[in-house]
Amino acid sequence: MSIASRGASRPHRIVIAGFPPAQILDVTGPLEVLYAASSVVEDEGGPKAYEILLASPGGRALVTTSGVTLAPMRKLEDPKLVADTLLLAGGQGARLAARDVRLMKVLAGLCRRTPRVGSICTGTFPLAATGLLDGRRATTHWAHFDEFAELFPQVEIDRDALFVGDDRVQSSAGITAGIDYALAIVERDLGRRIALRVARELVVFLKRPGGQSQFSAQLAAEIGAEDPEHFGTLTRWMAEHLGADLSVETLAERVAMSPRNFARRFIQTMKVSPGRYVQTLRVDAARRLLTDGQLPVVTIARRCGFPSAEAMRVAFQRNLNVAPSEFRARFQSVAAAPRA
Repeated sequence: MSIASRGASRPHRIVIAGFPPAQILDVTGPLEVLYAASSVVEDEGGPKAYEILLASPGGRALVTTSGVTLAPMRKLEDPKLVADTLLLAGGQGARLAARDVRLMKVLAGLCRRTPRVGSICTGTFPLAATGLLDGRRATTHWAHFDEFAELFPQVEIDRDALFVGDDRVQSSAGITAGIDYALAIVERDLGRRIALRVARELVVFLKRPGGQSQFSAQLAAEIGAEDPEHFGTLTRWMAEHLGADLSVETLAERVAMSPRNFARRFIQTMKVSPGRYVQTLRVDAARRLLTDGQLPVVTIARRCGFPSAEAMRVAFQRNLNVAPSEFRARFQSVAAAPRA
């Protein structure tokens, strides 16, 4: 798929499909990344890398949820519409469009004749409605996980990733994750050096510190909690004292409860056991240290409260399916990487 390696004789055509009312950042975030990448290549004397077109159902004005209206260049229904990459932007309109059988039939045809198809945020809904995600893993905005899972049980929903997929079909998470995804497209197409230049120009990370997680373990737990403030003081203290003894007995003592009652109430409130919550906090903190600096793994393990580097490795494998050293190699931020 790399357009740098194949020496493209024409710009790689990217069609961004929006469905009114659209989330404006789902459209303009990736658009700015791709436009900046094309500009960087041209500034260096290379050929135009991308031709970017905006399309909508019927070619109608693309009203956005923020009140700004965008002007599409193409109709999604045009049988002559051709793309090398098709990106489906999200928003309330995308979720509604997924229920439009006629439109989804048209979209499925466009997807079939497009080499690479991806979605941004809830653009995953119309993408799934075409059947292209059947039997695949996908992600979307965290607030719509359950809705998506109910509508598309044939798709495996990844509730943590910023973006997932293969060379043919991809999906990305909520709103600003579309920028991360677009940068990954640029890195794939034009190489890491160009992607880094674009990231610097837009003042964003090429890969977010902490890796691909949509949000921190603490925030993820609090989002799902029945009453996040019930143990709010305790969980904030836990996050600030990861190297301390965070056993059930110690935590129960801090809130003046018996260990048995504390464990029961914690699970009831936070929807996760105290031990599991502690481990996710420690893994979350460790991956930030792995991506943001050059501390040895053994030092990071100690700071985050793991009894050993091996214990941290086991926790990473269990939670992220990757070893700490591999995680660092994959996601270390540019500023933290050792200079050659």
